[in-house]
Amino acid sequence: MTNTALNFDVLDISTLHSLEGKTALVTGASSGLGAYFAWVLAQAGAEVIVAARRMEKLEQQVARIREFGGSAHAVAMDVSRAESVATTFEQLDKDNINLDIVLNNAGVSNPPARFVDQGEQDWERLLDTNLNGAWRVAQQAAKRMKAAGKGCIVNTGSIYSLATGLMKTDYNVSKAAIVQLTKNMALELGRYGVRVNALCPGYFASAINQDEFATERGQAYISRLVPQRLGDYPELAGPLLLLVSDAGSFVSGVALPVDGGSLLAPI
Repeated sequence: MTNTALNFDVLDISTLHSLEGKTALVTGASSGLGAYFAWVLAQAGAEVIVAARRMEKLEQQVARIREFGGSAHAVAMDVSRAESVATTFEQLDKDNINLDIVLNNAGVSNPPARFVDQGEQDWERLLDTNLNGAWRVAQQAAKRMKAAGKGCIVNTGSIYSLATGLMKTDYNVSKAAIVQLTKNMALELGRYGVRVNALCPGYFASAINQDEFATERGQAYISRLVPQRLGDYPELAGPLLLLVSDAGSFVSGVALPVDGGSLLAPI
């Protein structure tokens, strides 16, 4: 029976976004958004397992998290290889590590190119990481969370999950597919206590794009965006914590853009 009575005495705002006692796996965590997301989860109290191919980079992230009082460990995993993903999850099982949160963040991009000029090898490489890799990790996590009757998966999309853009058909297709993957997972897993959402960042400065955005052409592009600026990484922290914490316990199947309103621009 549903409790329809309003309850004003059970909400503790101070712990609403707390991840104390939770264990989280973050893929693509050796640099960029993945590294930042792992740091945020650790700061919120989660024990974080960072995963990527570059173990030396992961160890740097672990050291940074521990320096700020967080708990973190590193595992080598290549999401483009099914055996690597399966082996990682099997090792977690052997170590009796039960994941409460999985942040599916690993991704790559190709140099900008028109659709007619894109090579099949580049297309397959990108999709095998951005889409197939996300599917592999999500399926391994979902099987275990379904059995446990709880869990939270966040797939990293993009504003290009929700809009078009020139010179990046391969990337846009992979990120659009992430949203459909997210919605179908949420539909099937919701009855088992598993929530699935997508976080879709807009334009944020990174090692890949900061030089381009610093050019005259880049600055002109930024001026045409609704917020007329790039996002700052801390502006992703709140939306991320909403999706992974009890603050978002009734949020599932959502593709959440964090773009300062860039998607609102009229055609």
